[in-house]
Amino acid sequence: MSRHVLVLTHPTRPAAQRSAEQVATELRRHGMTPVTEDEIAATEIELVIVLGGDGTILRAAELIRGRDAPLIGVNLGHVGFLAESEVDRISHVVSRAAARDYAVEERMTLDVTVTRPDAPPVRSWAINDVSVEKAERERMVEVAIGIDDRGLSTFGCDGVVMSTPTGSTAYAFSAGGPVVWPDVEAMLLVPISAHTLFARPLVVGPDSRMSVEILSRSYTSAVVWCDGRRRIEAPPGARIDVVRGEERVRLARFNLAPFTDRLVGKFNLPVAGWRGEHDNP
Repeated sequence: MSRHVLVLTHPTRPAAQRSAEQVATELRRHGMTPVTEDEIAATEIELVIVLGGDGTILRAAELIRGRDAPLIGVNLGHVGFLAESEVDRISHVVSRAAARDYAVEERMTLDVTVTRPDAPPVRSWAINDVSVEKAERERMVEVAIGIDDRGLSTFGCDGVVMSTPTGSTAYAFSAGGPVVWPDVEAMLLVPISAHTLFARPLVVGPDSRMSVEILSRSYTSAVVWCDGRRRIEAPPGARIDVVRGEERVRLARFNLAPFTDRLVGKFNLPVAGWRGEHDNP
């Protein structure tokens, strides 16, 4: 029985296309069948090899949502926090995949419901984050935030980011949120440029509900972005509810080193002078 592997790459980078051809050649050499994006609907996929940055990995997760196939990211971008390997190790990636020599790590997702006046609710999901952003650059959006259906604060701001631990190194990090280790079951709420004395990042439990209401007095509408890929309009009077997602994302891992090492490597953090029991690789 043939083993099918979806090969997904950045659509506009010539280097990515060349790398995809190399992956396809290596897969055939190992007796596996490469599958393109156009062929996945009628094919049972064992694994997904993604060539690109984190954005391409997010797109791959969207394409295979509802399937059990894990993702292996090969970084062609800049930081590539979700990627497992670099582009110069394609042969190694395919040989490990062929031998099924990898562990599968499951990551939390978010489910979001946007309830709007005089319109049906809109539902979506995210791996990294759900961001609520002002629709007009020159105005603040007025919001009320709540946790577990209890009001917490109201303020004007540029937006609010609600994130998984996976997304804590993405938009939420840029907005001043903490880095949360991916094995921590928690969710983050991080205000963006809030005009208030209390606008600290929040870390809440995995069973909590994070809510953002666009106040009727707001001078502008908001836009809800799910992983920066799926857009939902949120006019004044809308409410955005975010909870832990019912479906998790599966990532294939070759390197089981602690997340600390990944953090140091991706951000090029200085560790000279560290005298702990274990050295960073």
